[in-house]
Amino acid sequence: MQLSARLSRRAFKWLFRYTGHLGIDLGTASTLVHVRGRGIVLREPSVVAIDGRTHEIKAVGEDAKRMVGRTPAHITAIRPLRNGVIADFEVTEAMIRHFIRKVHSRRLFVHPRMAIGVPSGITEVERRAVEDAAREAGAWETLIIDEPMAAAIGAGLPVGEAVGSMIMDIGGGTTEVAVISLGGTCTQRSIRIAGEAMDEAISSYIRHEYSLYIGETTAEDIKVRIGSAFPLTEELSLEIRGKNLVTGLPKSVRITSNEIREAITEPVAAMVELVKETLDATPPELAADVMNRGIALAGGGALLRGLDQLISAETDIPVYVAEDPITCVVLGAAQYLEEPDGANPGG
Repeated sequence: MQLSARLSRRAFKWLFRYTGHLGIDLGTASTLVHVRGRGIVLREPSVVAIDGRTHEIKAVGEDAKRMVGRTPAHITAIRPLRNGVIADFEVTEAMIRHFIRKVHSRRLFVHPRMAIGVPSGITEVERRAVEDAAREAGAWETLIIDEPMAAAIGAGLPVGEAVGSMIMDIGGGTTEVAVISLGGTCTQRSIRIAGEAMDEAISSYIRHEYSLYIGETTAEDIKVRIGSAFPLTEELSLEIRGKNLVTGLPKSVRITSNEIREAITEPVAAMVELVKETLDATPPELAADVMNRGIALAGGGALLRGLDQLISAETDIPVYVAEDPITCVVLGAAQYLEEPDGANPGG
């Protein structure tokens, strides 16, 4: 009996070594996967292309994103997550399964232990949907961690110490701000306004000012290349192409970073207000710690030029961008998974 128990334990340990522990940042815009011992092995768009006639999945990730706006009528490229939560359960499950097999060299019998970062503001129903999708995709065990906590761990903040640390995580669908101390979240706020809202604001501005229709990929490219939240030392410009809404013919125009800054004023202002609301709800001692230590920015939205300067100017608090803001959540999820029972993150 004892020999059998020892063999079972060895088999269990071997299974975990074989399948690998996965830290996952299941984002609205992109999904990142970290495998224990290998680091971040996957970073692809959260996009799936589906054949509407057969319901067959034609492509996932980078391959599917290249199809956005370029597919025939019967093939649809969709994002199965919206505002950080699952909008299409079956497609999300298929996407997770595809990524698991991809990082494990397409082996069929793979049952990893996962930690998945999710927005802190989601409901219990939405949280269970993530767990169910991971289980149906083959997860042996799934741990859920709030993205602000994961981002703070991944950014190297001392979340386990008796000192207040403030993190602002700006993803594709949600922006979250939290003050963390002694391994727990003391104050947090979340809004479903983030990177995609800025893309939509840019598309709307171009359509209104130039009667030019552009796709979401072009809008995102504009944001990355010339977008800013604060006046630049040297303003930028970019020539873009789209469809003339009057004639229906292709058209090109040159736009400036000044214009894009104006276009994204509303979503950026909402994000800055979120920081102020979180600070207002923070206990005085922890607020003093934040004043001294500053605010860390994580997520893809943290790369928007001048966002740190704008928040600092509006709050009179030092603000800095994490070393690699895009990977903070997935690195934090991976570290969280290594803690006994998933407890005491960063402690």
